[in-house]
Amino acid sequence: MQQTPARLGYRMPAEWEPHAATWLSWPRNRDTWPGKFEPIPAVWEEMARTIAAVEPVHILAGGEEVLRQAESMVGDVPNITIHDIPTNDVWIRDHGPTFLVGRPDAPPALVNWTYNAWGGKYPPFDLDNLVPKQIAKLQGRLEFEPQVVFEGGAIDVNGQGTVLAAEQCLLDPNRNPNLTRSQVEWYLAEYLGASKIVWLRADIAGDDTDGHVDQSARFVGPRTVVAAWEENPDDANFDSLQANFGRLRETTDHDGRPLDVVPLPMPQPMYYQEQRLPASYANFYIANGLVVVPQYGDPADHRAVRILSELFPDREIRGLNAVDLVWGLGAYHCATQQEPA
Repeated sequence: MQQTPARLGYRMPAEWEPHAATWLSWPRNRDTWPGKFEPIPAVWEEMARTIAAVEPVHILAGGEEVLRQAESMVGDVPNITIHDIPTNDVWIRDHGPTFLVGRPDAPPALVNWTYNAWGGKYPPFDLDNLVPKQIAKLQGRLEFEPQVVFEGGAIDVNGQGTVLAAEQCLLDPNRNPNLTRSQVEWYLAEYLGASKIVWLRADIAGDDTDGHVDQSARFVGPRTVVAAWEENPDDANFDSLQANFGRLRETTDHDGRPLDVVPLPMPQPMYYQEQRLPASYANFYIANGLVVVPQYGDPADHRAVRILSELFPDREIRGLNAVDLVWGLGAYHCATQQEPA
């Protein structure tokens, strides 16, 4: 019988469970922000400093030029460690490993999924695909390699068995053309510890990931989900997010209990050079005692912070400017990867 993580007692914990660290990949790819790369390293500096105030931060910054820049900007910050490990891009949520937790006597472990840059959209991605193996070697972790294409932004978990999963992404033939839905569910069960899969289909305008759930719906408690909510019926996201919200309201968790679904507003449409950007407050990141929330200079910024403050009463809710960041088609959750304690 195959010794999968779940059969050995491992699971993927919820993001709000205690962290040992947060991992980042330092920006290097100017093509991710065409014509707007210059302000981006400062975005990473602010993000790294903010998170390092509450937990250790590991930064992948391989290569002489990138390493030198990262060290000059955050190398003297307590709680930050910089590693000479190169990447192709910054989106470690998708190219990083899935860190697991197990029984008290179990060795530390991670899942090394295959990464192909959202269906081969943005080559090269060879260095990004090596990141989980590099981290496993660096930390001496047990490494599970399912040989399945997978991205961290495609799922969100409550740590108790329920998984929100992006249907268009995980079932897209540009990821795993030979896998059926039931086979994908098997991998989620055996490698993440899932016992209930909630398939979602929301695909917000401007998103290039084929519907990652961290743009539309996130667990904020074992049975509580925030779901992006578009109020304007003329907006391109209205029908998709309405359907997404309805699907969540009709579903149950792993114990058959209904989910508590809380609407999270969407900002007004954002564009850069006529391109719609995938701005969403659902792309927040939960750290130890802290929630980092993207801010877009929009009237809904404060509403999003207030809603998350009510849902996380014991954490500081910190809004960070994401206007430049989102031109790269992602925000703070896309740019982070949690390592559980």
